[in-house]
Amino acid sequence: MSDFAHRLQLDQVHDGDRIDLAADDAERQAISERLGLAGLDRLEAHAVLARDGDAIRVTGRMQAVLTQSCVVTGEPISAHVDEPFEFAFLPEPDGVNAHEEVELGADECDIIFHDGTMIDLGTAIADTLALSLEPYPRSASAETALKEAGVMTEEEASPFAVLAQLKRGDAGE
Repeated sequence: MSDFAHRLQLDQVHDGDRIDLAADDAERQAISERLGLAGLDRLEAHAVLARDGDAIRVTGRMQAVLTQSCVVTGEPISAHVDEPFEFAFLPEPDGVNAHEEVELGADECDIIFHDGTMIDLGTAIADTLALSLEPYPRSASAETALKEAGVMTEEEASPFAVLAQLKRGDAGE
């Protein structure tokens, strides 16, 4: 079961349907835990469905207000996510074994297969939120904390910086 399941029966989905979703407290808590967030204050989505047989195309916008933890200091970092999305829910391909890999092209990354009876829009939106997060959030004090711990920046650790340092060392002798 999903943290934010919003299942739509295929026989009740009509071309042009509009859907507004808002995660309740329990859903936001579950999503927050799954994604390792310090908090999720708001998760909403607005979508329009287009139907062509068993293919359902969903376009919309997802908005979230959340708190992540700095990867260096652990300090809370507030963030706002405002992302458009587009999904194509398609029936499972015929003859594909459940354990077989299905290769998708770059333009097909938004395809979600369904079982022919329902689609789960909420889970797709929660997954979109996961992909929209800053993977390595850093607070304003992160750089200072790293410097105090003796961690060099990428520029300081580059081969060119090391060569420049060696050259300056040679010049000083």
